[in-house]
Amino acid sequence: MAQDHSHHNHDHSITMKDVNTAFIVGIVLNLLFVVIEVGMGLSINSLSLLSDAGHNLADVGALALSLLAFKLLKVKSNKNYTYGLKKTSILVALLNAIILLLSIGAIIYEAIIRFANPEPIPGKTIAIIAAIGIAINLGTGLMFLSNKEKDINVKSAYLHLMSDAFVSFGIVVGGIIMVFTNWFWIDSALSLIIAIVILISTWKLLKQSMRLSLDGVPENIEVASIELEAMKITGVKGMHHIHVWALSTLENALTAHVVLASHVTSAEAQDIKHNLKHRLEHLNIQHVTLETENEGETCYNEVC
Repeated sequence: MAQDHSHHNHDHSITMKDVNTAFIVGIVLNLLFVVIEVGMGLSINSLSLLSDAGHNLADVGALALSLLAFKLLKVKSNKNYTYGLKKTSILVALLNAIILLLSIGAIIYEAIIRFANPEPIPGKTIAIIAAIGIAINLGTGLMFLSNKEKDINVKSAYLHLMSDAFVSFGIVVGGIIMVFTNWFWIDSALSLIIAIVILISTWKLLKQSMRLSLDGVPENIEVASIELEAMKITGVKGMHHIHVWALSTLENALTAHVVLASHVTSAEAQDIKHNLKHRLEHLNIQHVTLETENEGETCYNEVC
């Protein structure tokens, strides 16, 4: 029985410098936009602008936490945290989802109250402010595009910013409608639409982050595919006790028992493990521990 560990990234590497820059730019521009929205929202008493400002402020917090999580990925392992602080990135993703869900409740509550007593507001001003939001959110969101499928925190940032751009577009349309119709209840209606958009974009993030927090198998990995890859290698007769979990939003780990043909020598077993680890890297599994046993071998411990 032997163990091996693989600590190498492969095709799924993320461009950390570009991601850090995207987070910093996104935080600065969105924080500036929040200040503008809050100031104008209070001055003209627009719930849609204030709701969107709250949403954007939550996104600023999410971006800041995600940036912190990426910094903590670099913390070296020690005797108390043998994998370092990699798991922080998963906890941050979960926290971001919870924060966004709380913001939904606040927006819906205020919108329902305002529906009963819609107040006159300048639609033209709302449309102009929201148009600025489209430019900021679309521009910063595109900075995450190339890395969005490699990490759930990056994907979360991308989805939030693009959904913000969509919401801002809706507010522009609503502002124009108010200019020509004086239908001021649209301000509250837009707030409810914003809440629904946030809910849709957040729900998947919540499920993903919860799954990874509970050491579930990451969504982009299938245990059946792992077994199929192992069976492609000459000398492998089976694979069991497969455990796959996420160390962070960027790295995954696996432990498993590999059953080898009875004629496989120790040297051949080492080659098989090396081959299998290489194949697993292509399946986005970077840290691998394999234990081998020969076909027909009797196991005397509880994990065999």
